[in-house]
Amino acid sequence: MSSLSIAVVVPTLNAAGDWAKFAPALLLNVRPDQVLILDSCSTDGTAELARQSGFRVHQIARSDFNHGGTRQVGAELLGEAEVLVYLTQDAVLADAGSIERLCASFADPMVSAAYGRQLPRPGAGAIESHARWFNYPAVSSVRSLETREQQGIKTIFISNSFSAYRRRTLMELGGFARHTIFGEDTMMAGRMVLAGWKIAYVAEAQAYHSHGYTWRQDFRRYFDIGALHRQESWMLEEFGRAGGEGKRFVLSELGYLWREDAGLIGSALVRTGLKLAGYRLGQMEHRLSVGWKRRLSMHPGFWR
Repeated sequence: MSSLSIAVVVPTLNAAGDWAKFAPALLLNVRPDQVLILDSCSTDGTAELARQSGFRVHQIARSDFNHGGTRQVGAELLGEAEVLVYLTQDAVLADAGSIERLCASFADPMVSAAYGRQLPRPGAGAIESHARWFNYPAVSSVRSLETREQQGIKTIFISNSFSAYRRRTLMELGGFARHTIFGEDTMMAGRMVLAGWKIAYVAEAQAYHSHGYTWRQDFRRYFDIGALHRQESWMLEEFGRAGGEGKRFVLSELGYLWREDAGLIGSALVRTGLKLAGYRLGQMEHRLSVGWKRRLSMHPGFWR
C-alpha cells in the first residue's frame, strides 16, 4: 500500500443489493477503519450493513444529497487522510491491488488526482460494454496543460466512481463544487490542470462498473451534460468543445457493434439522436421552466 495515508469515501443510497459484491472487494484493498460511508438515510439497512463491515457511517438527509457537496463533506470529515479515494456503491473493485495501484500514481509529486479503469459489469450488453472500452482504454496516461492541445476536453475526464485525490490540493482549490447537477469530478480536474497539476489515468487499477441505460435515461443524462456545460462554460472555453470526441465515439461504437452485435446498430443510432437532442436542450436550460427541467433531467431534485 502507498506510504501516504488513505481514506475511502462512498456515498450510498439503498445499497443493500450491491453490498454482497461491493464490501468484500473493498475489504480486500483497505482496512475497515479507512472507509467512510455517507448514507442518504437508506431504508434497506445499508447503514447497518456498513457498520457490520466495520465502516464508519455518517448519515445525511436524502434531500441534502448533492454530487459535489456530499463528497466534500467526506473530504472535510477525513482531515487525517493525505489521499481520498472515492467510490460509488456499485463499483466493485476487480482485485486486491486496485486501490494500491491507483494511489501509486501519487509517487509523482505533480499528480493531484487519479482515476482507474472501469470494466463492463458481468452480463453487460454490447452498447454498454463499448462505452467502457472507449472511455477506459487499456493504456495508462497522464494529462496536463501540456497535453491540452492534443486531448482537448478529454484532458479533464475523470470519474468519481473510482478516483483518488490529494486532499491538500483538493482543499486548497476550494474542494468539490457544493451545488452542481453532477460533474463535480470533471470540474475539479479542470481546476487542478489549470493550476498546473496533472491527472493520472491508471489502467491497471480496475473496477467493474457500467450501466445499461434505457433510451429515456440516455436522453436525460445528456440533458444534464448539456446543462452542466452551459452552467460551467469555462470548461469548454479552456479545453475545447465535446463535438469531436462525440463523433469519434459514434464511429467507434458503430464499428464495435458491427463486429459484436450488428442487430443493435439501429438502437445505437436512435440513442445517438436522443443524446444529441438531450444535450442541445440542456444547453438551453436557462430558457426552460423549473417544471420542464425536472421532467427532462436525470437529477430532478437538483432543480428547485
